[in-house]
Amino acid sequence: MKAFTIKQAPIPIDIYQDLRNRCGLSDKTEQACIIGLRNSLYTVILEVGESIVGMGRLVGDGGCFCQVVDICVLPEHQGNGYGKAIMAQISKYINKHLPSSCSVSLLTDRDAPILYKKFGFQDTLPITKGMYIKT
Repeated sequence: MKAFTIKQAPIPIDIYQDLRNRCGLSDKTEQACIIGLRNSLYTVILEVGESIVGMGRLVGDGGCFCQVVDICVLPEHQGNGYGKAIMAQISKYINKHLPSSCSVSLLTDRDAPILYKKFGFQDTLPITKGMYIKT
């Protein structure tokens, strides 16, 4: 694993869009990025050398409901524990700053549930079923 730095910092829009695109996540318009990034509750970036190769965000009201989003690491840097480092940083924030009654959720795909279960996340079915609408 290459040395890396992970820190709480704003995610520049161009970096955000590039990471999402290169990691296979859905495109977001510039307008959506301006609004969404500005309203993030907590953001982290992961750097290897001078390059940002991963990111993660926590969004929500900070009290009752929050969601972990945008956890991604560039494909050529995956498998090095960087996703785990991003989640560890976000988990520290959750444990330190959110009320114990806050409901923290996330949506996951592919093999990511393996990572999230290490941080206490569990499937919601049969208790609840997630739903969404795409505008």
